Amino acid sequence: MEKIQLYFRETRPQFLILTLVCVLVGAATAYWKTGSINIFYLIIILIGALSAHASVNILNDYFDFKSGLDTCTIVTPFSGGSGILPGKQMTLSSALVFGILTFALTALVGVCFLVVRGWALLFVGLPGLLLVGFYTQYITRFPLLCLLAPGIGFGPCMILGTYFALQGFYDWTAVAASLVPCFLVSNLLLLNQYPDVEADRLVGRCHFPILIGKTRSTYIYMSFIIAMYIWIVLAVFLHLLPLLACISLFPFFIVIKIIRGLLKENDQIKTLIPLMGQNVIYILLTTLLLAVGLFIS
Repeated sequence: MEKIQLYFRETRPQFLILTLVCVLVGAATAYWKTGSINIFYLIIILIGALSAHASVNILNDYFDFKSGLDTCTIVTPFSGGSGILPGKQMTLSSALVFGILTFALTALVGVCFLVVRGWALLFVGLPGLLLVGFYTQYITRFPLLCLLAPGIGFGPCMILGTYFALQGFYDWTAVAASLVPCFLVSNLLLLNQYPDVEADRLVGRCHFPILIGKTRSTYIYMSFIIAMYIWIVLAVFLHLLPLLACISLFPFFIVIKIIRGLLKENDQIKTLIPLMGQNVIYILLTTLLLAVGLFIS
């Protein structure tokens, strides 16, 4: 039982909530279009999506420990890994095997839906697998890719993949819904990089907080928030999303507080940690409200 708990902790389950709400957006979009969803398919989709996110987390732990990053990074509740490998609670090889197995489970789910729904799933499934496999080792070395990859993975790849697996086709409504978490999740990882600037630089990573500094990176954060709000309003105006999707705009007061805090003080870890926590709440709540708006429309 202790070993099972250890492997469960290695997946960083507290972060897997993000996967649940993103899949929920895909399911809610399908429900809004047709009035029903296949619950069995949805369960299988959840298994594949959760294993994909778990695989990213596990492989991230593996490569961070192997590179020596874990020995020089500042651990926060939102970044810095699980602490299991540095604590010698699991061997490096065990973590690698676990990461590969969860990756294989995701691929297996993808193959099942390729058979059931068709080859067009590859448009989002293949990029999703590439993001899982190459994120830590390669994508984190290119600032623009590092910024966009998380949003693409949890937005278009996960939500369009969910929608296609449930519906058997893509449409502009699914695209519209997927872009909301796209902006949000890219911002999530962007802000989580702030405490890791010096440590990440030492191991060869290159993201925007390293390249242009935290204050200028905050302007990127702000631009993504503005773009997301404009997109939601535009999508509702174009009837790609229902009017009730606008309830996802309500948590704006949280993000205003975050932006003010980041512009005022972004170098002190004691200031950053509360802002990072508020950012997680804001992103989960906004995404969840979008799903609720779609379900009840």
